[in-house]
Amino acid sequence: MCGIFGYIGTKDLANKIVFDGIKLLEYRGYDSWGVAVKTGGSIEIEKKIGKIGNSKLNLSKSNIGIGHTRWATHGGVTAKNAHPHSDCQKQIAVIHNGIIENFQALKDSLLQKGHKFISETDTEVAAHLIEEELKTKGFSASVKAAFKKFTGMNAIVVMNAKSSEIIAAKNGSPLVIGKRGDEYFLASDAVGILSHTNLIHFMEDNSMVILGNEAKVVNLSNGQSSKMKFQKLDWKIEKAEKGRYKHFFIKEIYEEPQVLENTISNVLPIEKLAKLIDDAFGVFLIACGSASYAAVAATYLFSKVASKHVNFSVGSEFKYMENFITDKTLVIPISQSGESIDVIEPVTRIKEQKSAKIAAIVNVFGSSLYRIADFSVMLNSGPEKAVVATKSFMSMISVIMLTAFVLAGKKNEGITLIRRASSNVKKILKDSYIEKIKILAQKIKNKQHVYIIGRGLSYVAALETSLKLKEASYIHAEAFPGGELKHGVIALIEKDTPCIVFAPNDETHDEIISNAQEIKARGGYIIGIGPKNNKVFDYFLATDDLKEATILPQITISHLLGYYLSLAQGDIDPDKPRNLAKSVTVK
Repeated sequence: MCGIFGYIGTKDLANKIVFDGIKLLEYRGYDSWGVAVKTGGSIEIEKKIGKIGNSKLNLSKSNIGIGHTRWATHGGVTAKNAHPHSDCQKQIAVIHNGIIENFQALKDSLLQKGHKFISETDTEVAAHLIEEELKTKGFSASVKAAFKKFTGMNAIVVMNAKSSEIIAAKNGSPLVIGKRGDEYFLASDAVGILSHTNLIHFMEDNSMVILGNEAKVVNLSNGQSSKMKFQKLDWKIEKAEKGRYKHFFIKEIYEEPQVLENTISNVLPIEKLAKLIDDAFGVFLIACGSASYAAVAATYLFSKVASKHVNFSVGSEFKYMENFITDKTLVIPISQSGESIDVIEPVTRIKEQKSAKIAAIVNVFGSSLYRIADFSVMLNSGPEKAVVATKSFMSMISVIMLTAFVLAGKKNEGITLIRRASSNVKKILKDSYIEKIKILAQKIKNKQHVYIIGRGLSYVAALETSLKLKEASYIHAEAFPGGELKHGVIALIEKDTPCIVFAPNDETHDEIISNAQEIKARGGYIIGIGPKNNKVFDYFLATDDLKEATILPQITISHLLGYYLSLAQGDIDPDKPRNLAKSVTVK
């Protein structure tokens, strides 16, 4: 969620470098922001509520600085609650991601010792606790001692007016370090660093880094220090920029055909995943948000294509199903960022307590999930900066689909279907087709409710469409299996209620058309999506007939509709919808 950025080096440009860095992390979602720099023996802090926009900093030049974009958890959206936070003497500046779960007990103890708090946040506790530790310890030892008193998943970055170092510590919440010559960059996401360097160190949990004249890592459990290990990240900076597109949202939709091509050109890890699934005694997929729909798709695809049963759970619910997990179970977490706390937490727990094997499907090399997993299949969809997931979801579906075909001994058939889907998506992305989606967006932009139905794999497309409409346009949208209409849902249908009907040319076709007729009979406005038009449809968007892969162009259509509905509302930023964050790193 919140964004962290830091710089220490030889240039007196920390204020600009850090400010530009937190701008690059805006996509993570935030409601306030702040920057701190060290000048001489003091720390200057500037922070504001709202978006950065055209704001300008009024901080002195410095070679060391930290910045933060906050998504409110403890305390409202105020300048006082924004990061960085300071201690009583204004000698410490702290930025923080995560939640210090025992902050109230720590705060009560500090209050008894005379510390004065000015915010409602859990983060300010860190600054005062470090201040207290500094009475008897050095800077790094004080940060270490304070951090070890926190409970929960946290990452902190600290500056001290009396030190020329930046110190960071983490347990759960992501932090990465970049190196360019004698300069070091620190961020909550590698995307924030790519414009400076592709030499990246991914911090391990329960570790602390000290950045100054040199960089070293300290293991918080045993106190041992070591040199930082850097690796090259092969993402290109242009992939994290808008280029000719107005928004990242639409840019990333236009990258969906290439994402499909990436899947079929990287078959070896998919073959290994298929073998792990075949050998496992029980398979569980866990994920959140759009990724959870990819996991639902797996239950259909593995059953239909490979005659294989797999289980699914939303990440935050998995703890209530863990009794079934053994050391023979294969758990497959799916995540774009590899940092979602609702996935990381249960995966870490079952690996440690149940010795289950972990095979991750993830987009970010070196992410927490990537490092926890015994084996990872990379999505290879490149940086995704719009909060609304698009190309990464397309990649998840295609990876799972090809895995099912490989498991069934039909690899070439799966590759052919995905390649044909890529061609169909390219046709959908042409101006003539886009115009049809724009017209539809205008027709339904003022509607309060939209309902979406599908059967089989198309029910997954309905789920994804529902989420995209809610996220991008704030229109209430709900997805249902077509057969659930008569079990209560049809009571919601009124005259001219928009209803999207996914009607692929498969075993679900006749039944979903019957469901569409039931809606039509009650006055619903029927939007058909599929290979064949039907007289029951009031509006029709065509896809090719691609068997199981028909879901892929269905997904692109849902993403485009979400985007153009967002534009049609007039006052929504498609890349950063309200209340949402790209990477959910707090529970």
